[in-house]
Amino acid sequence: MTDLGKVDRAFFDRYIYPNLGADRDDVALGPQHGVDFGVVEVGGRAVVLASDPLSLVPALGFEKAGWFAVHVALSDAAVSGIPPSHLSVTFTLPPEMTDEEFGAVWEAFDREASELGVSVVTGHTARYGGCRYPWVGGATTLAVGDPEEVVRPDGATPGDRLLVTKGPAVEVAGFLVTLFEDAVDLPDSTVEAAKERFWDMSPVRDALTAAAAGPVTAMHDATEGGLRGALVELAEAGGVRLDVNSSAVPVLPGVAESCDFFGIDPWAATSEGTLLLTVESGGAADVLDALESEGIPAAEIGEVREGEGVFVDGERARKPESDPSWAVFEEYAEKVGLE
Repeated sequence: MTDLGKVDRAFFDRYIYPNLGADRDDVALGPQHGVDFGVVEVGGRAVVLASDPLSLVPALGFEKAGWFAVHVALSDAAVSGIPPSHLSVTFTLPPEMTDEEFGAVWEAFDREASELGVSVVTGHTARYGGCRYPWVGGATTLAVGDPEEVVRPDGATPGDRLLVTKGPAVEVAGFLVTLFEDAVDLPDSTVEAAKERFWDMSPVRDALTAAAAGPVTAMHDATEGGLRGALVELAEAGGVRLDVNSSAVPVLPGVAESCDFFGIDPWAATSEGTLLLTVESGGAADVLDALESEGIPAAEIGEVREGEGVFVDGERARKPESDPSWAVFEEYAEKVGLE
């Protein structure tokens, strides 16, 4: 069976990268494997663009599913450091989705977008035969700002400090435990702590807070492939070496126990909401203080050096071949009869 999830670098380099349409001078940053956004320069302004599929899981409840979907849509543009400003949304809805269920999703989109200053400017909404949950469309986010203020994914420089927010596997706890609570054999207090991680599954405020606070040189969110995968992608983008102290990496309540229960390596599992960032050495304390003031857990976990690759406690780290979250989701969805 073909692997689920994002395509790997070999697929990207063979099929996508050589075929990118017209070569235009206004493209300041084009597609790269493991890079979250692109940049077009228009009239002296940077237009950051990022596209993602829309996923809705009805078992979460449609309001929570909508909250998660809109934050996923906004997150890749936010890691540019430029606040998202405009959103285009396409829904290809399953025929069984009711108007009221869609209304709950869209109310969450409207509320979160309004709070973040994002305007929905276009889109497409329809029901089609053959469409089914959870993949129900796609969205493109724009962020418009000063080109000098874009935090490029390849900006990490030797001497920078390496920071992380929230730590690994936030999504394992927040998403999987929320979804499969009745099948999770853990103490009630642990289950409640894990379910609270759901509201940590967005890096949008992390990225915007950090970029406003100090000299951030690169940011990347830890989605498929988890923290280890994101570290490798960040190092590859900048052509640098990352040295990581694992004991400095925060682990939020409920995460370790959830990963143990599901048999998941926390550093390999998707963790929407976890943000990696590199910061000029003199500004790391300011960034950490700003994140703390917003109630966002964060820590300095290492440094950027000359060279290449990621070294955790001195040992070379490789990108996971697959994300274990997919297999666990499918296993438990079958167990509980989740469609």
